[in-house]
Amino acid sequence: MTPPSPAPKLELPPLSLYIHVPWCVRKCPYCDFNSHEQKGPLPEDDYVDALLDDFRHDLPYVQKRDISTIFIGGGTPSLLSAGAYQRLLTGLDAMAAFASDIEITLEANPGTAEREKFADYAHAGINRLSLGIQSFDPQQLQQLGRIHDEHDAARAIEYAHNAGFRRLNLDIMYGLQAQATEAAMSDLQQAIAAEPEHISWYQLTIEPNTVFYKQPPPLPPEDTLIEIQDSGLALLTQHGFARYEVSAFARPGGQARHNVNYWRFGDYLGIGAGAHGKITQRSRQRILRMHKRRQPGHYLQAAAAAKKQAQNQSPGNLLNRYPYLADAGPIETDQLALEFVLNALRLREGFTHEQFEQRTGLPFSVIGKQVDSLQQRQLLSVDGNHISTTDTGYQFLNTVLEAFV
Repeated sequence: MTPPSPAPKLELPPLSLYIHVPWCVRKCPYCDFNSHEQKGPLPEDDYVDALLDDFRHDLPYVQKRDISTIFIGGGTPSLLSAGAYQRLLTGLDAMAAFASDIEITLEANPGTAEREKFADYAHAGINRLSLGIQSFDPQQLQQLGRIHDEHDAARAIEYAHNAGFRRLNLDIMYGLQAQATEAAMSDLQQAIAAEPEHISWYQLTIEPNTVFYKQPPPLPPEDTLIEIQDSGLALLTQHGFARYEVSAFARPGGQARHNVNYWRFGDYLGIGAGAHGKITQRSRQRILRMHKRRQPGHYLQAAAAAKKQAQNQSPGNLLNRYPYLADAGPIETDQLALEFVLNALRLREGFTHEQFEQRTGLPFSVIGKQVDSLQQRQLLSVDGNHISTTDTGYQFLNTVLEAFV
C-alpha cells in the first residue's frame, strides 16, 4: 500500500504593510470604509507616533522578512503632510527592512491636491499615487458627495505627473446615477487620455451603513450596465490596458503590486485605526486575522496608555501588551480554502496546486472536486497544475466562487 502523502506545510509568503489614515474632509454617501470627518486640526504628530508604536508591537509577525509593499489608505491620506510621511517611513524602515524595490502607494483626494505637497510626497519615498477621481462629470461628482470638481481632478493629475509619479493609478466609477453608456465612456476616455499606467474601473455598489443605502439613488438598468461594461472593456483593451483583476487594468508592468499580494493570499500587517492584517505563523502552522481599534479616539487612547505603561516599565496584561488590537484569531481550517480561492480567482493569472498548498497548508484535494466540476462546465481551465477561469468563468465569477462555499 502506498503511504499517504505528508500534509503540506505553510510557507511564509511575501509581506506587505497597510497603513490606515481614518480622517476625511467629508464622508461620501457611498462610502462604507472606516472614515471619519475631522473637525479641527488633525492630531498628525500623535497619530504618527501611534502608528510607529503599533508597528513596534507587530514586529514579531515580520519573521525576518522585508516589507515588499506599503499601501496608505483611508479616509483621505493626503490630508497628512509630507513631513509626517517622511518621519513615518523613516521610522518603519529602522524597525523592519524595506525591500530594495519597495512599492509605496498613497491614496490621494483631488480636492486636497497641492503642487508642492505631491512633490514632497515623492521626496518622502512615496513612489505610487492613487487618485480618487471617480468621475469627470461635475454633476456626478456633486451627487457622489466628492469635495473636488472636474478642474481639481485635472490639476491633481497634472501635479502627479509633474512630481514624477510614473506609477499613477486613477480610480473611476461607472453605473452612477442615471448614467448613460456615452457618459460612462467619456469618463473612461478622459482617464485614459491622462496617461496613467493603471486604472481601477469599478461599478458603484450600494453598501449597508451608507447614505445611499438609506436613500438609494436612481441607478442605470441592468442592460445599460452590461453595455457600459462591454464598451469599457473594449476601450481599455484598445488602449493597451490589460485586465489582470476584476476591476484593475494596467499597462505592461503597471500592476498594483500591493493588491496583487492580497489576491495571491500573501501576508500583510495593518496599522492604524481599524486596519486589518493577515499573517502566517509558520511555527504554529496557522494563519491569523487581526484588526485594530476602529475609532480614531480609541486608537489614540491606546497609544497614550501604551506610552504610560512603557514609562512605568510594567509588563501589563495581554491587552496592554497589544494595546491597539481589537480582535485576532486563526482562520478556521474549513474557511482557508474558500478564502484563498475567493482571492486567487479574482486574478486572471489564477493559481497553481503548489501555491494553494503553500499558502493554506492544505492538500489540493480539498478543492479537487469543485475544480473538476467547474472544468467540466467550462468555467475553469486546468493546464497541468495551473488553474484559472475561462473567459466565460471570469464573466460569471460569482457563479464560480459560489461552488467553493
